[in-house]
Amino acid sequence: MVGYLVLIRPGDLPKAAPVSPFRHLDERKAAIYENLRDLQFEYRLDKLSDEDYNTTKIELQKELAKVRAEEDRLKLELGQLPGRSAAPAMAVPAPTPVAVKKNVCPSCGAQFEKALKFCGECGKPILAKGEVA
Repeated sequence: MVGYLVLIRPGDLPKAAPVSPFRHLDERKAAIYENLRDLQFEYRLDKLSDEDYNTTKIELQKELAKVRAEEDRLKLELGQLPGRSAAPAMAVPAPTPVAVKKNVCPSCGAQFEKALKFCGECGKPILAKGEVA
C-alpha cells in the first residue's frame, strides 16, 4: 500500500469567503415564506379551520415583519439604505385611508382591490358569465 502526504503552507490556502451579516436573516425569511405557502396549501385542502389558519398566518406575518425590520436596521447600520441616515427620523403623519372598492369571491369570501376573473385564494370564478372586468 502506498500512501501520500500532501503538505500545504497556510499562506497558499485561499481566504475564506466573508460571511454575510444578512445570511441568517435571509434563511429565516425563506423558512417563513415556505411556512406561509405550506399553511395556505393545508388550508386549501381543508386540513385547517378558518380560525387556525388566520391565527397561524398572522403569527407568521408578525415574525416576518420582525425579520424584515431587523434586516432594515442592519442595512441602516451598515449604510446600505440609500437616502437614509442613522439619525432618528422625524415624525411622519399617518397616510389617510383611501376608499378601496373591494370585490368579493362568492365561494370563499376573499376580498380583492380590483375585479378578477378568478379568485386568488380558491381559484374559482368570481365574475358571472358575460361580465367584463
